Amino acid sequence: MYRRAQITLVANAVLIGIAAIVVSVVTGKPLIDPEGSFLGPTWMRLPLLLMAALALDLVPRTLWDSKFKPTLWRSIAAHRLRTHWNRERLTLVALGVVCFYIVYVSYRNLKSALPALIEAQYDHELHLIDNALFFGHEPGAALQAALGTHVAAWFLSYIYLWFLPLVPIAVTCWLVWSKNLSFGYWFVCAQAFAWTLGTISYYALPTVGPGIQYVQVYQPLAHTPTTDLMNSLVNARHNALWDAQANAAQTVAGFASLHVAITLLTALMVQYTVANRWLQIVFWVNCACTCVATLYFGWHYVSDDVAGVMIALTSFYLGGIASKQQFRRKGFAKREAARAQREAEIAPV
Repeated sequence: MYRRAQITLVANAVLIGIAAIVVSVVTGKPLIDPEGSFLGPTWMRLPLLLMAALALDLVPRTLWDSKFKPTLWRSIAAHRLRTHWNRERLTLVALGVVCFYIVYVSYRNLKSALPALIEAQYDHELHLIDNALFFGHEPGAALQAALGTHVAAWFLSYIYLWFLPLVPIAVTCWLVWSKNLSFGYWFVCAQAFAWTLGTISYYALPTVGPGIQYVQVYQPLAHTPTTDLMNSLVNARHNALWDAQANAAQTVAGFASLHVAITLLTALMVQYTVANRWLQIVFWVNCACTCVATLYFGWHYVSDDVAGVMIALTSFYLGGIASKQQFRRKGFAKREAARAQREAEIAPV
């Protein structure tokens, strides 16, 4: 039933993984594990991630359902394993975690190698587009004038940084807790597509972003954790470019905005697969605030955000095709159901 999605996941991971290996050979730089310095080696981390997903579902649920009575733990855990953690669920979680991990690590390595392969940058051209769209003004300066440079800076900083834990949390939620397994495949396939398309966009139009290229525009902003993040990325970029012995990742690339792509993709998935109205509102607000933050802090140009929207929509659709979603509007589906019912009522016995 889920063969198409499984093949899609594996094929995407294999292709971007091969691309990362080829680029590593061409540039002469070894592949790096971006999170290996504090999360341990890959061979240890992947089984731990799978075990953590299992424990995250079983332990809190068992404690809650048993009202903390140890005599009930075994029966409740066994029932959950039997009813929820069947072969299909285990396949989804294992395949989703492993393939997404390969895609993400390959993305980080390909992004890091970009300056070594392509020297051209298109910040000037995208900056001209921004000025034209804002009638000769800087988008960042316009937003700073409208929102202020202190309270809004702190609020948008935490919105922007929320993206970092959002990705693993969202992937875990759809893999482990989606009642409809096809939704889990839809989400992880769409995520894999988004990170892959984002990597391609970096090579198609290399930029470093207005916050690095036009620093003076963003100097009035209050010093927030986002400021520290940008400074650390700039320092890491310099180390990677100028220190041949440094085993560090270069993580600066502007076009397209994966912050916009991933937050919009997550909002779309919540809208179409989660019935909770308040949760839908929260994720749409988060997406809108993230888009504002990318321009406010100078992480991206307007063109980057537009490209991020296109990546999200494309990935959402391709992930849906891979997981065999219908993409029918509720009104249209209801009309079809009503018509089928009428035809059944008048059909001869």
